[in-house]
Amino acid sequence: MKQMKKIFQVAIGMVFLSNLALAQNEVDALRYSQLNYGGGTARSAAMAGSFGALGGDFSSLSLNPAGIAIYRRNEFTLTPSFFNQRTTSNYTGNTLDDYKSNFNFSNVGVVLAYYDDNTKKDWKGIVFGFGYNRLNNFNSRFTMEGKNYNSSLLDIYLADANANGGDVNNFDQFGTRLAWDTYLLDTLPGGNLYHVLPQYGETQTKSVTTTGSMGETVFTLGGNYSDKLYLGATMGIPRIRYTEESTYQEKADSVGSNGFKSYQLNQNLSTTGSGLNMKFGMIYKPIDWVRIGAAVHSPTYYNMHDSWNSSMTSSFTGINSFKSGTADSPQGTFDYSLTTPMRAIGSLGFVIKKIGLINADYEYVDYSAARMSSSKYNFLNENTAIRDKYTQANNFRLGTEWRLHPMSVRAGVAYYGTPFKKGTGNDGARISYTAGFGFREENFFIDFAYVFTMTTENYYFYDATITSPSVNNSKSSSALMTMGFKF
Repeated sequence: MKQMKKIFQVAIGMVFLSNLALAQNEVDALRYSQLNYGGGTARSAAMAGSFGALGGDFSSLSLNPAGIAIYRRNEFTLTPSFFNQRTTSNYTGNTLDDYKSNFNFSNVGVVLAYYDDNTKKDWKGIVFGFGYNRLNNFNSRFTMEGKNYNSSLLDIYLADANANGGDVNNFDQFGTRLAWDTYLLDTLPGGNLYHVLPQYGETQTKSVTTTGSMGETVFTLGGNYSDKLYLGATMGIPRIRYTEESTYQEKADSVGSNGFKSYQLNQNLSTTGSGLNMKFGMIYKPIDWVRIGAAVHSPTYYNMHDSWNSSMTSSFTGINSFKSGTADSPQGTFDYSLTTPMRAIGSLGFVIKKIGLINADYEYVDYSAARMSSSKYNFLNENTAIRDKYTQANNFRLGTEWRLHPMSVRAGVAYYGTPFKKGTGNDGARISYTAGFGFREENFFIDFAYVFTMTTENYYFYDATITSPSVNNSKSSSALMTMGFKF
């Protein structure tokens, strides 16, 4: 009776099946809408990405393009970085730790500047820059485990099977059909469907490994008007590369009369995408020691490609051991479009003679404005979920630099507000603490930065209406080094 109640709850709405099949959904829309300005150059990262009113750093081409107009000399930068992420999960009272590391390039770029301090014209300089800034790092690994006395993933598959009248040909090929082919779903005499867990209490384990990144190639043009007003525009060509491999297992606490021991579901997802956006910015210097910055980022329009597959293995013992086996899904592929939200950024900076810089950025972004579309599918349910789950976020970044020639020391903090609406039972806010130092000579500089980020987010193994979340606390750290040459 308890199992039937769960099945009825799940059968009320079948939207969750897209999540189980690793297809396109609101989770993907949020993943590719969130940015992290802790990438780019080490100087910017050490100041928590807070550079909106200062400029003169290649990272500003992805933040406030007017920052390029501050340059007076040509420059080349290259930034290798090391990333490490650790996640502590708590599922039904059980705690596990897991981690993943990777090496990457956070930035490479060239700035070509023309500046004439002696000209009588109002426009004193024009600057062009192109290169790459990393905007997000998708490398992570986390493992969750605990006993569930209330539900099973098999409830989901059984509900789908009943919703399709028991017609095997209409079962979801990436889940329900696999459960059927491995005898996890079966029929009683008379044709009624059931699954192999007559009562709950199984141990559920899930491990998720993700790799990839999001970065953009930038082409930026800026101009300097009377050393008072700086204007800039960037054409950004972002690229996405994301892979996810997950393993989910349910293991019976004791072998019942049907001989069921355990089953395992393996899922693989690969996503690639390329897009286009525009950024416009200005920096105004009302007096020598004050800078006011503003920037607008257009929505980014992506062309996306997903491919995914699943496999399931069941284990039985005794007279039912013949039911043990493996089933594989077909390879799923789909092309679609994704539009991520626009951004608006306001900045205030202070230049304290030639020894200090302070900058504060405020950023507004509405994650509920993301949209997915395709000529082959209307994405009505997914776009509704985006509007229902996500909200406007207020992001703040504060950074400072102090020069002790030839050395500079830097520090900063960034807070990225939760993208989730109240009542959704999730947080997802991020806070980053940053620090760094650098050495600058006339034609060469080298900078170092360390970024430490914390966030907490709920992860659901399946339908949130019938299962508790795993509370995942993630802590990541990045070490960056920028080498730069002026010429």
